Amino acid sequence: MASADTASLELSSRAEHGSRAMRRLRRSGRVPGVIYGGGEEPVDFQIDARILRNTLAHSGAVLEVTIDGSGTQPVVVKDLQRHPVRGEIMHADLLRIDMKVAIQTSVTVELVGIEESPGVDEGGVLSQEGREITVEALPGDIPDMIQHDVSGMHINETLLLESLAAPAGVTFVDDPHTVIATITPPTLEPVEDEIETETAVVGEGEDGAEGESADPDARDSE
Repeated sequence: MASADTASLELSSRAEHGSRAMRRLRRSGRVPGVIYGGGEEPVDFQIDARILRNTLAHSGAVLEVTIDGSGTQPVVVKDLQRHPVRGEIMHADLLRIDMKVAIQTSVTVELVGIEESPGVDEGGVLSQEGREITVEALPGDIPDMIQHDVSGMHINETLLLESLAAPAGVTFVDDPHTVIATITPPTLEPVEDEIETETAVVGEGEDGAEGESADPDARDSE
């Protein structure tokens, strides 16, 4: 999937630091962050949480940002720290980039055709083991995601990274044998008649043991 048009983001610098100041910032609906790299000093920033969320949802890998109205500079999202329960963005790390220099970054893997696969149709369970892979490319060539059609997968099959097709100008960095997904057989529930039979056998064994210990005279007479 090709990268979407570069989106722009207006950031405001911030001077406050410390956990208490960050909590106040988040309560006001803003997200703290830092932009670094490119041979320049790191700059702390803040941005409206809704604007950040909406921009990231509709942008490609590269963002054009301004800080306090200064000149634009291209960046990529290096890390997003999220709330463990609500999933809200708590902190954003942005990395300055050179559009002419290749970089490595993580890209999401999206599997399509799951319901059409013979393995799932037969009751198998598809588990996606690898949801992100590392790619290397020029910033403008980084895809939003890597899609792969699994409509041909059968039960007990494993999808490896080497089976995915890299878009033009993109190189997969991870081990080609990295497991992306598997389809395992369905778990069979115990049949009710089998459960009753096993219970009966256990019960008979316990009765026999109790009978022997309850009649020691019978053993003596033997």
